Amino acid sequence: MESRESVDLDLIRYLLMFKRRWMYFSGIFMTTVTLSYLATTFMKPSYEAEGKLLFRIPSFQIIGSNLLPSSLEGQATGDLKPLVATQNPISTQIEVISSPHLLQQTIDELKLKNNKGQLLEVGVLQKSLTLKIIGGTDVLRVAYKSRNPKEAAAVVNEIMNLYLKNDIITSRAEAEETRQFIGKQLLKNQAAVQETQIALRRFKQNNNIIDLLEESKSAVAIIGNLDGEINTTQAQLDEVSAQTNELHQKVNLNSQKAIALVGLNQSPAVQGILTQIQDLDRQLAIERSRFLDTTPIITDLEAKKASLQSLLQKQIEQNGNQTIVPQELLQMGELRQSLIKDFQQSEVQRLSLAKKLASLYNTRSTYKKRVKVIPLLAQNQHELEQKAEVAQLTYQTLLKKVQELQVAENTNTANARIISTALVPEKATSSQKPIVLALGMMLGLFLSTITVLFVEMRDKSLKTLKDIRKIFGYPMLGIVPLLTKKVSNHQYAESTSSEIVVRDIPNSLNCEIYRMIQARLKFLSSHQVLKTIVVTSAVSQEGKSTVAAHLAVAIAQLGRQVLLIDADMRDPSQHHLWQITNTVGLRETLIDQTEFNVGACKVMDNLDVLTAGAKPPNPLALLDSNRMASLIKDFSNQYDFIILDAPPLLLAADALTLSHMTDGILLVARPGVIDSNSASAAKELLESCGHNILGLLVNGTTEKNESSSNFVGIQV
Repeated sequence: MESRESVDLDLIRYLLMFKRRWMYFSGIFMTTVTLSYLATTFMKPSYEAEGKLLFRIPSFQIIGSNLLPSSLEGQATGDLKPLVATQNPISTQIEVISSPHLLQQTIDELKLKNNKGQLLEVGVLQKSLTLKIIGGTDVLRVAYKSRNPKEAAAVVNEIMNLYLKNDIITSRAEAEETRQFIGKQLLKNQAAVQETQIALRRFKQNNNIIDLLEESKSAVAIIGNLDGEINTTQAQLDEVSAQTNELHQKVNLNSQKAIALVGLNQSPAVQGILTQIQDLDRQLAIERSRFLDTTPIITDLEAKKASLQSLLQKQIEQNGNQTIVPQELLQMGELRQSLIKDFQQSEVQRLSLAKKLASLYNTRSTYKKRVKVIPLLAQNQHELEQKAEVAQLTYQTLLKKVQELQVAENTNTANARIISTALVPEKATSSQKPIVLALGMMLGLFLSTITVLFVEMRDKSLKTLKDIRKIFGYPMLGIVPLLTKKVSNHQYAESTSSEIVVRDIPNSLNCEIYRMIQARLKFLSSHQVLKTIVVTSAVSQEGKSTVAAHLAVAIAQLGRQVLLIDADMRDPSQHHLWQITNTVGLRETLIDQTEFNVGACKVMDNLDVLTAGAKPPNPLALLDSNRMASLIKDFSNQYDFIILDAPPLLLAADALTLSHMTDGILLVARPGVIDSNSASAAKELLESCGHNILGLLVNGTTEKNESSSNFVGIQV
């Protein structure tokens, strides 16, 4: 059997539940009762006539691959297709039927009047009109209540006929407007097709392209043939070069001298002079045997010889040889002449093969350059062909749609057809005012209760201080109530201003609470003095940045030098709270773009704020660095207390990374924002990493969500 205490706790739980959701409860209940009461006021003896419309696919569609109805669009022909998957398309047509324009046309056509003899207002007609979808069908029931049965039937028939007529006119107008628009696009696209085709043709002409694939295959084959021919020519050149070197060694002459000597040996004038010189040499030899060298005969012969030698040299020069050639070389034997001739022929053959080899190399180089360029040419050609193909396909599609729209402009088919016209009703509707009112009250009570329970079941957020303490189990450092401001008599709303309460309202309750929190932090550990803490939360919107700012002010007011660092570079907010610039901050200090003294901003006595700075691409890489650890160490030497405002635990690993560089983590939780799953995940993450959790601070509590027992037992 349940104890009385557990029953009381359950009752308190449900009372708090309805207390939190009183707007849902009262709103739904009062709305239902009011609607029931209003319904009873119209329950007078009246007649209701009804007609039915069957909806189908419209005569043309602008959305989709085709403008005309087709079963390939995803639904069978005969169904009206919605633009939104979760929406019933007939609901849209209901809005069209009940539109003021169509209803005003009905009033004007039938000259409907009220009891005062004036034309009926659109709102009055709309209230008496009932449009309801028959479940499981594409049929819409159109009903109208009136004290005049003939008028009721006339109104229903007129509304259905006007709807069909307006639908045809609208469809034609839309088709015409769409055709004109697509026609303009068609002209632009036609020009684009011509431009792409001209660009492709110019590209082929400029690069001498006929068929790149065949050209590539042909070039590879030609390069292979050239390689073979080069190897053959190289072998021939090597063989001829060896033969030339061997002949060169035998004749001991270079090619130019050999050619010159062959010419001189074949010159009759040179040979005649040589014969005369030889004759003089014989005469000189004979005369020298008989006379002295100083005799006139010998002197005369030597002069003749010198004259002949001079004449020989001039003859040699006339043959194109400017050098002095020894006389013994001017007369050589047939063997030597044969060797020189072979040497000349070999040299000529060598030079010819060398030129041929160079030509082959040049040809192969040209083909290789072309082969290297072919892939790029092929890619550019493919891109141009794709553009031309896309432009042509777009042109054909637009042309087809223009033709389809021309057909749609001449159609007389509406979205629906009348399957049941309204008949003049014979019986009046019955009045059940008390029953409707009682059912409305019961339904209102039931719906409001079910709604509250459903909303509570769907809401996984931790709504009370007790729920948060139960999941986390960390020491409670403080409870900060939700800041509110008075908006009217006895009405309060959450304050959204950026004022720092501890600084601006020093005698407020929140000011005393933050002073108590800093006192509890001071006495958390007897053997270690806390100097650096990380303030974070499990999820966003829990107020951890505001808590960090207020706590920094509370400590600074004690005369201690405090540094507040906005380490949430993903979504910085400290510069908004303090209304300072965020141009230079922690990011620039970490990457050595600026000095700390430039980035830090003094916001009040004993308190400096270092904003986050420009948003980096990878904040964790900056925070998890030796530079960040070194900065924290340097800040610890300059300041008495350092507070780091870190991103939520479940959003990024920044807070966990920073906790290894500091003395611990102050966890902020807010009822109504954090849910049980997020809280459990955050706790598991903290416990698995073995971080020093200083305690829990519950922020933004409200009196309506808490019972007095939830505040009992708070210990440091």
